[in-house]
Amino acid sequence: PTFQSPFTTRVLSISFCKANCRRRSLPSIHNNIPSKSRLQHYSSNNSGTKSTTGLSSSSSSEQLKTLQGNDIYAAEEVIKKSRFIGFASHCTNWDDAQILLQNIRNDHPKARHVCFGFVSSSGATGSSEGGGSGTERCSDDGEPTGTAGVPILGAIKGEGLSDVVCAVVRYSGGIKLGAGGLIRAYGGTGRLVLRSAPVEVHVPKRTMRIATRTANSGAVYAASAKFGGVTSGESYNDRGELEVAIVCDEENGDRLKEALVDGTRGGIMFL
Repeated sequence: PTFQSPFTTRVLSISFCKANCRRRSLPSIHNNIPSKSRLQHYSSNNSGTKSTTGLSSSSSSEQLKTLQGNDIYAAEEVIKKSRFIGFASHCTNWDDAQILLQNIRNDHPKARHVCFGFVSSSGATGSSEGGGSGTERCSDDGEPTGTAGVPILGAIKGEGLSDVVCAVVRYSGGIKLGAGGLIRAYGGTGRLVLRSAPVEVHVPKRTMRIATRTANSGAVYAASAKFGGVTSGESYNDRGELEVAIVCDEENGDRLKEALVDGTRGGIMFL
C-alpha cells in the first residue's frame, strides 16, 4: 500500500512470507507539502511515546550513516497469520517524522498497532540541520511495554543508522505471539526494511569565515586547497580586507585553521 509523505518521491516495497519472496516498485507519489533538505533519559508520555536525549550514535565529528535519498522503503512479513509491514525513510527531525507516522496511520486505519522508532543526530525538534545532542523516540502503540518500539529502535541503532524513522504496522491474525514473539517480529521487520534500503554516509563539514589583508589572499587560497576546503562569498570590508567563507571536512578543520594562521603569519581574523 502507498501513502502520502512530505519527503517522498517513490516507495520501494519488498514482501516476504513463508511461501514466497518478491520485490516490486510502487509508483511515484507526491503531495503539496514541500520537501525539506536532508543533509533524554527515558520518560513516557500519554501517547505511549518514549523519548531519549543525548543517546545518538553520531556526533558532529563522526560520519553519519543514513538511508539514501527521499524514498520511503517498505517490507512485509507474515508471522503466525499476523501481517507486519515495515516502513523506513531518511528523516532529520521529529516534526517531519510525526507527519510521516500520521500518514501511515491514515493509510492503515484498520491496523491494530503502528509502532515506531526514530533516531536523529539533531536534538532540535523541528530543525532539519544536524548538530545537538541527538534525539531518540519510540512507541509501542498499545503493544505490551518494550515489545515493539524498543526493538524497532534497536534495529535502527543496530544497523548503525541515524536520521531515520522506521514504523511497523501490524494487522493481527488472531494468534497470540507472546512477548518474545512480538520482540522478534517487530525488531525483525524493522531490520528487514532497513536492510532493504540503500544507505549513504554524510561527512560532517566545518564552516569558517575569515578576514585578512588582501596581500594574504594567496596564502589563504593555498591553505584552503591543501586541506580540501571550498571557498565562497568573497567580499571586502570597510578596511579593504578580504573576507571569505571556507568549508572543509570536519576532520581537517583544525589543521586548516592552523595553516591559515601560519600562512598569514597571524594576520587573520576568524569571524
